[in-house]
Amino acid sequence: MLELLIAAVGIVAGIGGKYAYDKQQSTNRKHKAETELARAERKSSEILLKAKDEALKIEQERRREMKKIEDRLADRETALDRKLDDLDQRAEKLRKHEDEVEELKGEIREIRSRQQEKLEKIAGLKKKDAAEKLMAMTERDVKDDLVGLVVKLQKDAVDDAEERAQLVILGAMERMASEVTAERTVTAVKLTDDDMKGRIIGKEGRNIQAMQRATGVDFLVDDTPGMVVLSSFDPIRRQVARIGLEMLMKDGRIHPGRIEEVFAKAEKQIEKDVLRAGEDAAREVGVTGIPKELLQLLGQLKYRTSYGQNVLLHSTEMAHMAGLMAEEIGANVRVTKVATLLHDIGKAVTHKVEGKHHHIGAELVRKAGMSEDIVHAVEAHHDDIEATTPEALVVRVCDAISAARPGARNISAENFSERMRDLENIATSFKGIDKAYAISAGREVRVIVRPESVDDLSAIKLARDVANKIESTMQYPGTIKVNVIRETRAIEYAK
Repeated sequence: MLELLIAAVGIVAGIGGKYAYDKQQSTNRKHKAETELARAERKSSEILLKAKDEALKIEQERRREMKKIEDRLADRETALDRKLDDLDQRAEKLRKHEDEVEELKGEIREIRSRQQEKLEKIAGLKKKDAAEKLMAMTERDVKDDLVGLVVKLQKDAVDDAEERAQLVILGAMERMASEVTAERTVTAVKLTDDDMKGRIIGKEGRNIQAMQRATGVDFLVDDTPGMVVLSSFDPIRRQVARIGLEMLMKDGRIHPGRIEEVFAKAEKQIEKDVLRAGEDAAREVGVTGIPKELLQLLGQLKYRTSYGQNVLLHSTEMAHMAGLMAEEIGANVRVTKVATLLHDIGKAVTHKVEGKHHHIGAELVRKAGMSEDIVHAVEAHHDDIEATTPEALVVRVCDAISAARPGARNISAENFSERMRDLENIATSFKGIDKAYAISAGREVRVIVRPESVDDLSAIKLARDVANKIESTMQYPGTIKVNVIRETRAIEYAK
């Protein structure tokens, strides 16, 4: 019994000790938590105070910057006011100077008028009569000298027969004619059916916008029935757009993701076609050694037209003729062929580079490392640069043969006839002219004058006056030759 009691007391004491221990532990944890909480509150207060200090510093810095900006603006405004005041003062001075200049001009005019009156009184002639008398005297003095000079120059040209013979042959070659192949760049794509327009446009225009972004070409869907018109200054982009659109219509899947993929393929295909066209053209005319970058640009001319004439076909046709001409006159055949084939290469980049195509082409050929003879022949195939070599003259003549004769360019018969009439009317508008004829597709005007009204010296002046009037009143490619013909016949009969 005692043992049980002792055991019970031990149990109770153990339970009580456990309870007291647990309570002590709980009190310790609570005290520790309160301590941590107090420490965290102090730390957060410190952070908050520090953040406030930083914000205050930033605000003060911003105010200082604003103050500096306001000061600078005020200084600039003051400086502008001073400049405006200076400009007003200068304008006032200029107005005063202009008034003084006008007064001086008036005084000078009065002095000149008085001097002219005195001179006319002394000479006994009016100004107009004196000028006419002086011109008549001058004409009598220099007329024989000028006619003699013309005769001397003609004799010198005959003496230099070999060089002049080349020029005569080249001039005669302008009458040569050959077949013309003309082609237009395709700018419209025919639709397979009317429903295709809606598919090309897409929901809310997404498809057509994706096409325009991918190609840089405007797609005009509603303007032409059954057609999609492609508009761009770059002929290569137009071809990429045409081929890509045809591939999309054939495939049937038209959505933005597919559009980007198809037009990328079309662009690679055009790049290959362009290089192949340049290589084929060089191979066709029989020239080698042309750099790849020039062949790439040459191939782009396949998609470039000028007045309806395909520029690449125009260049190859010229190269064939130029080779024959160069061989006949003893010029360098390879230089002539290469220069003729590349003469219009600047047209491949005229939509990207500012300037005339023959100057651009000469720069491209020079950068590619071609010889200066080729560069000069390319640059001189128009009249603003003088052709100083036989090869350059051959290129110029071939360009006139291929581009200027009737049918080579896309011009209607009515426009052609009107241009010929305008040339003849300009010539006949001068005094002393009996008849005028426009020939060689408007490249030459032959003017027949009345010999009793126009002498040899006046004929030279008349040719220059007609040429000047044509330059100032008409637009035309190349050059127009004005040929004034004066003939005096003496007829007598022996009985």
